[in-house]
Amino acid sequence: MIDIREIRDDSDSIKQRLAWRHDGSADMIDEVLSCDERRRKAETSKQKLQAERKQTSKEIGALRAKGEDSSAIEAQVKEIGDQIKSLEEEGSAAEARQTDLLLNIPNLPHATIPQGETEEDNPELRTWGVKPAINNPVDHVALAERHGLISFEDGVRIAGSGFPVYRGEGARLQRALIQYLLDLQTREHGYEEVGVPYVARQECGIGTGQLPKFAEEVYPTENGELFLIPTAEVPVTNLYRDTLLQEKDLPVKMTAHTPCWRREAGSAGRDNRGIIRVHQFDKVELVQIVHPDESFTALEKLTGHAEAVLQSLNLHYRVIELCGGDIGFGAARTYDIEVWAPGHGKYLEVSSCSNFTDYQARRMKLRFKDAEGKNRLCHTLNGSGTALPRLYVALLEQNQQEDGSIKIPEPLIPYFRADQIG
Repeated sequence: MIDIREIRDDSDSIKQRLAWRHDGSADMIDEVLSCDERRRKAETSKQKLQAERKQTSKEIGALRAKGEDSSAIEAQVKEIGDQIKSLEEEGSAAEARQTDLLLNIPNLPHATIPQGETEEDNPELRTWGVKPAINNPVDHVALAERHGLISFEDGVRIAGSGFPVYRGEGARLQRALIQYLLDLQTREHGYEEVGVPYVARQECGIGTGQLPKFAEEVYPTENGELFLIPTAEVPVTNLYRDTLLQEKDLPVKMTAHTPCWRREAGSAGRDNRGIIRVHQFDKVELVQIVHPDESFTALEKLTGHAEAVLQSLNLHYRVIELCGGDIGFGAARTYDIEVWAPGHGKYLEVSSCSNFTDYQARRMKLRFKDAEGKNRLCHTLNGSGTALPRLYVALLEQNQQEDGSIKIPEPLIPYFRADQIG
């Protein structure tokens, strides 16, 4: 969340930066300040009354010691106590409302991000490779059906739409990709592999920003204490919740494979056909916890680690930077990597790499002790390395052959144990 002291000191600048998001969040700042003023005023008045009650209570003792009547002063003390209780309730209500507002206000976009309102305003930064020359390309759904890789009907029968079932070579390809992605990031880029729970407590979702803002998009357990993770970002980053690191411990770099669950499967239309938008999918996540002075340099490197996946598999892609109106709730700067899907004739987001600055760290009390012995908030970053469904789509569609077979990229052959499908 945004530091309340920063809001107090420079509310106009905060409003201006939030206005770049075009989501109305800037309008919440005045209410935050109003709550803050009421809370602080109630606390100041309470402290004065507490001092007055303490002094008056001494007078009661003095009167009793003399055997004199103290009932009038006792009534006065009781009245002061009632006033203190009222102020405590007023202060608590203002604090609760202020906290709720702060948890629902997004991060400040970085001062240099592109201006714009929608994804149409996101500038393309670079491309890699070339679009493969394929005559009359078909999409991944047709390819999967032709080779028996994915059964959408089985998924519907078991759990409903948005829950595909991978079968035979399709399941083996999914497993091969997961293993390859983990090995690439741990062996070549220095990430520690971690295995984490697939459910998390509510406070973990609050820490990384999914809750309370996006509560309707997660799958909670029956008692509401846990929820199915929408991304490995939640449990992996929260491994360091309420932690004080030493400066020498930074950076922390972790990667994990998990299934992910999300209620919102996107807009209606062709993107809902196949596995482009689903409710359950697998993903290999990259998480970094870094020194604040290094976070934007780290973002460039982390994005490169995600790009390395597509480069190694020889998949054409592009990188765009998200504008203020399209950037995610907790992010200060984000690069999206979009892989080419010739069967759909469009680019698909396969990784979103973000610097959250101290936004998540403040929510989860993730700090480090610097060289001067001062406790400071870390900066956190994450990115998909990558999301499996769209990587799977691009791999099938970019590697389809004239005879209907699918070529397996060379680095993946040892994992898949074959050089083609079909």
